Amino acid sequence: MQQYKLGEMEQKFADLIWEKAPVASGELVKLCGGVFNWKRTTTYTMLKRLCDRNLFANENGTVVVRMTKEEFQVARGEQFLEEHFGGSLPIFLAAFSRRRKLSEKEITELKKLIEEYEEKDNDAADI
Repeated sequence: MQQYKLGEMEQKFADLIWEKAPVASGELVKLCGGVFNWKRTTTYTMLKRLCDRNLFANENGTVVVRMTKEEFQVARGEQFLEEHFGGSLPIFLAAFSRRRKLSEKEITELKKLIEEYEEKDNDAADI
């Protein structure tokens, strides 16, 4: 299973790339020098780590996004559910709501999400 966890600096670096991409690798080195006080080698080492995880790619000197920030967050959430709750969203929600009462707004939003999911599921069944 691919790991969708990032260390603190990896996360900050990824956020910078998501904000600026596509970005020339030389420009990224300059940005990281200013933002993180990194040397060129540190930037390229960190970039290689994130490229190895298929978040980004360095294509002919331009860093491009392979997985958007939203896609990464979804994958990270799925991985969390799998690791801690056997992949069960209902078990997670039950555990979460035991410690903190859901507000009426949160309940309404969850109901809306379920209804939208049911509509999509019904539309797919009609095909």
